[in-house]
Amino acid sequence: MTAETRWAVETHALTKRFGDFTAVDNVDLQVHKGEIFGFLGANGAGKTTTIRILCGLLRATSGQASVSGVNIMRHPEKVKPLLGYMSQKFSLYDDLRVIDNMIFFGGVYGLKWKPLKQRIDHVSGEIGLHHLLNRQVRGLPTGWKQRIALACAILHDPAIVFLDEPTGGVDPVSRRQFWDLIYGVADTGKTVFVTTHYMDEAEYCHRVAIMYQGRIVSCDTPHTIKAQSGDPTLEDAFIRLVSDRIRQEV
Repeated sequence: MTAETRWAVETHALTKRFGDFTAVDNVDLQVHKGEIFGFLGANGAGKTTTIRILCGLLRATSGQASVSGVNIMRHPEKVKPLLGYMSQKFSLYDDLRVIDNMIFFGGVYGLKWKPLKQRIDHVSGEIGLHHLLNRQVRGLPTGWKQRIALACAILHDPAIVFLDEPTGGVDPVSRRQFWDLIYGVADTGKTVFVTTHYMDEAEYCHRVAIMYQGRIVSCDTPHTIKAQSGDPTLEDAFIRLVSDRIRQEV
C-alpha cells in the first residue's frame, strides 16, 4: 500500500483484540477517493474501534491498513494531518465561544493564524455558522453543536473525514440537514467515512459495509445489497444478512 494508491482507505485482515475479545475481526476494506462510505451496524459491532484504528488513535493487533496512502501501522502520526475526525460524542468545549473552539482545533491541526482565520471564514460560510461565531457553545441545540463539530473537523482541509455516529440523538429534520452538509463536503472532493446505526441514513451513501460482531458481512451499494437480498429496504436487507450470519454460527 503506497502513496500512489487510488484508495482513500485500504485494509487487509485488520484485527483488534482486547484480551480474549475480538472487536475487529479480519476486516478487508477498500474505500474509493471522493466517495461517501457508510459503516453500518448495531452498537458494539466494532465500527468505532475500526475508525479509531484508521485515525491512528488505536493500534491494531494485526493486519494492514492505509489512509490516503499512508501505512498507519508504520506511521500513525503521519496520517493524522491528512484526516478530520468527528467523534461519537461531541468534543467541543461548552464554556467557550464557537469561534474559540474553531481557533483551538485549528491550532491543534497546526494551522498558522492567517490561514486559520481564512479557513474559519470559509468553513463558517459552508456550514452556515457566521451568525453563531460569538455564541457560547453551551446552550446551543444539539443540531448546531453537530455542525460546529463538523466545521472543526474540516478546518485544516483534510483529504478524508471520519464521522462516527454524527447524527446520534438529534431529530429527523436536523439529521437530514446534516446529510446535506455531508454531501457538500463530498462535493469538494473529500472522502467521507461515516458510521451509523440508522438504516435510512445508510441509503444516502455511495457504498456501505455492514458489520456484525467485528466482521464485514456485506459491502456494496445500497441498491445492490437490497437487490441481492431481495428486500425492499436496506433495514430489511440488514436484518436478513445478520440473521443468516447468526444461523451460520449456531
